[in-house]
This record gives sequence, structure tokens and C-alpha cells, in this order.
Amino acid sequence: MTELKPKAGTKEWIGLGVIVLVTLLVSVDVSVLGFAIAPLSEDISPTASQLLWIMDIYSFVLAGTLVTVGWLGDRIGRRKLLLIGAALFGVASTLAAFSTSPEMLIASRALLGLAASTLTPTSLALIRNMFHDSKERKTAIAAWGGTLTSGAAIGPVVGGLLLNNFWWGSVFLINTPVMVLVLLSAPFLLPEYRDPNRGKLDLLSTVLSLAGVMTLIYGFKELVIEGYSQSAVVWAVVGALLIVAFVVRQKTTANPMINISLFRSGGFSGAVIVNLMVAFALMGSSVLTNQYLQLVLGYSPLKASLWSLAPMPAIGVAVALSASLGRKVRPAVLIGSALVIMAAGFGVLTMVEVDSNIAVVLVGVGLLAGGMVASKTLAAEIVVTSAPPEEAGSSVATSETFTEFGIAFGFASLGSIGSAVYRDDMAKISPEGVTGSALDSLRSTIGGAADVAAHQSQQIGAQVIDASREAFTHGLQVASLAGAGLMLLTALIAALLLRKTPIEAALPGSLEAAQSQEPQHVQTTAVAASTPAAAPHSSVAYQST
Repeated sequence: MTELKPKAGTKEWIGLGVIVLVTLLVSVDVSVLGFAIAPLSEDISPTASQLLWIMDIYSFVLAGTLVTVGWLGDRIGRRKLLLIGAALFGVASTLAAFSTSPEMLIASRALLGLAASTLTPTSLALIRNMFHDSKERKTAIAAWGGTLTSGAAIGPVVGGLLLNNFWWGSVFLINTPVMVLVLLSAPFLLPEYRDPNRGKLDLLSTVLSLAGVMTLIYGFKELVIEGYSQSAVVWAVVGALLIVAFVVRQKTTANPMINISLFRSGGFSGAVIVNLMVAFALMGSSVLTNQYLQLVLGYSPLKASLWSLAPMPAIGVAVALSASLGRKVRPAVLIGSALVIMAAGFGVLTMVEVDSNIAVVLVGVGLLAGGMVASKTLAAEIVVTSAPPEEAGSSVATSETFTEFGIAFGFASLGSIGSAVYRDDMAKISPEGVTGSALDSLRSTIGGAADVAAHQSQQIGAQVIDASREAFTHGLQVASLAGAGLMLLTALIAALLLRKTPIEAALPGSLEAAQSQEPQHVQTTAVAASTPAAAPHSSVAYQST
């Protein structure tokens, strides 16, 4: 006889609102800084190297510390860690807003990344503690997933609106009052959950995970921005070796930070791969389409970011359908179908031309976004129910670490394909009077071509601009074709790995299997059920290189 799971009540649904708010701020902070670069550069005068670190340190620290803080949340308490993270996020935001030097801003952004890493895994793990009914949990995770992926799209819009009225520090300061609200409400709305039997923190594992993840992602990014170099390859190889050492350590230490045996489950492995490839598609497509809107169609950054919100209604439908169909259709079919939809989105982008109507881009991005949100939501459900309740935080953190790898992979691979095609096409262009470094610049990037064109005669400038736009669009088409192929391959892999995963994602050791253990650790209150309303979310993220 199937045990009837308690329904969530008003307290749980309001608590979900707190979790969604926290998740939104974490994801918004990834992209909100874009418009503030010019005014903060005038104010605190960072060097080119310092400016790069101001932009990148947040995501580097976030990725590198996820595994450690996921374990820590399971050990000391997920609500406690969320409260600590919220307080640190608020303090770091205030420090960033009032930074008086590049060094202070870099340090503040690093603290923000550390705080963000405490919030993402604990927020999803807490959803598992709050929503025991499978239907309600799917809806709650859909809200979490949609918010996480939509924040990057909202970030540039929020940043642009704030900077139209306030100084550059306002893009950070807006976080502080929200985190105060979280600190005041979370103790009353969110349950506590911890595993007192998790053992001691393994410092060697902490060092290996932090150094490995940060080094590998740094190497990937250097390969894209600077092109092939021996130092970038060394960084990437060292990072990979450190991660291998981390995995070996998890198999031998008495107190592992992640349960390596989870990867023996096709469900967990499939969900992690889906998360990685969804992030790959998000970053790869956003880098290319953002530049297309700005440098080919000539839109301003704010206008481009506003257009990125256009697919939201369609994405809302995708979220609702995934939550509804997830109760009736097996994950292998749903996730595989969502990935095929993403492949179709890439397929539409292969048809983009220099003079295409923006609707073509929006249809392609809308298909990508809808498939991505559905895939992310369904994969998150599998991840959060694949591990025993006491390990949910670390399992989520492991999955989200792969998401960060996917972001770096998408930026590196699709960005590199587009760049390679651009350089190959532009190698045939030799405008009259353009030589030396100027010729190298226009052959390297479409942004460089625009700078060179601005200093030439009208005729030569128009020739350079037309050629660069054609070359960039060709690169977008080829990269999108590669993306479509990879999404179809991922759909096949996901269907194979998830074929035995049931509709409820109740794998061995999952929530349902471990239900008898949960009351020992979880402090929750089951009250009368209420009906949630899932709001539509956008998952389109435009980020300029």
C-alpha cells in the first residue's frame, strides 16, 4: 500500500517564495554588472587585468566552492547555511556598492561568489524537505529552475534601469534589503535539516575541489578569450588532474564530500549530463546571439537585453507543461523531447542571415529557452530525489558544479567555432590602406572590425562592416549547427541513461525509499494543502564577450 504523503500548506508555499527570491538574486548577480563597467571604470580606474577579475571572480568562486558548501549544509543544517549565506551576500553587496578601489571590489565580488555558492544547493535541497508530495515538489522545483535560469536574462535589464537613475554601486546595493527580508522571514518559513552523522570536513578534498574546478574553468576561459596558448592548456590540464585526484580521494577517505556511487545510477548520471549540456547550450547560444543583436543588427545593450525577455510567455507554457506532463510521462521521454526542442532552436538559428528579422532569432532562442527550462526542471527533480535525504545538499552541489562546467564548455566550444569561422572568412579581406595591427584586429573579432571601420573612410568602413557582419553570421550558423548536433546526441544519451527512471524519479535511496528516516532529521509542519500558481520564467541569457 502506497503511503500518503503530507500536502504542503500556506507556510511551505510562502517559504518557496523566499527560496525563489534568493535564487533570483544569485542568478541576476551573474550578469547584472555588464552595464556598470563603464561608470565604475571611470570612478575607481581598474587596469584591464583587474577589470577581468572584477567580472570573473564571482563565477569562479561560486563554481569552486559549491561542493564544499553543499556538504557543509548537510552537516550543519541547510537553513542555517542559507541564513549565513544570505547575511554574507548582503554584507558583500554593500561592500561592493561602496568599493573605493579595484582591489576592494574584486574582494567583494569574491565574497559574493562564496555567499552565492551557499544559497543555490541549500535552496533546492530545502525544497525536498518542504514538499513531500511528488506533484507539489515538481511544481516547486519548476519555479526554482525557472528562476535560476531567468535571472541571467533579467540581470542586464535590472542593471540598465538602475544605472539610468543611480550610480554604479546600485546594481549591488539592491541585494542588501532583499537579503535582510530573507534573514527575517526564513527562520519562520523554512524547515531545518541536517545530518549529524556526516563526519568531519576533509580539508584535502576541499582544497582539491576548489583548486580543480577554478583552475579548469579558468583554463577554458583563457582558451576562448586569448586563443590557443600553452599556459591556458596547462591551466586546463592541471585543473582536470586535480579533479581526478579529488574523485580518487572521495573513494578512499572516511569522510567523502560527495557520494561517488551516485554516478552508478543512470538516473543521476543522466540528470547531471543534462544539466551540463543545458548550461552549454545557454551560454554558447547567448554569447553568439547577443553579439548578433548588438553588432550585426545594431541594437544597444539595453535594447538587446529587453528583447531577450520576449520569449517569456512561451517559456511559461513550457514550465507548466513540464510540471504537468512530469506526473504522467517518464523522464526519459520528456527530457529527451525537451532536448530535441533545443536542437530545433539551434536549427532555427542556422537560418539567421545578416538582414534577418529579429523574429527569426527570437523563435530560435524561444525554443532553446523552453526546452532548457523543461530539461533543467526535470533533471533537478531526479538529482534531488536520487540521493538519501541526508546527502541531498551535496548531490545538488555536485550537479550544479557540472552546470558551471557546462557554462565554461559552451563559452569555449561554440564561441570558438564561431570565432574560427569568422577568422577564416575575414582572412580573405584586405581593405585598401588597412595594414598591421588594424588588419589583425578586424580579422580577429567583429568588435575589432567595428573599431577599425570607425577610423576609415566611409567607403572602406562600409566594406569592413559588411564583410565582418557576413563572417560573424556565418560563424553563428556553423556554431548553431554544431549545437543542434550536440543536443540531439545528448537527447539520445539522456534517453538511454534515464530509461529505467520512473515517473516519480524514486531511485534506490531516494526520498520515497528513505521516507522512514526523514522524521529523524527534518523539522517540518504538515498543514492543509494550498494550490500553487507557477509563474512563467524566461531562461534566455545574453552575455557579451
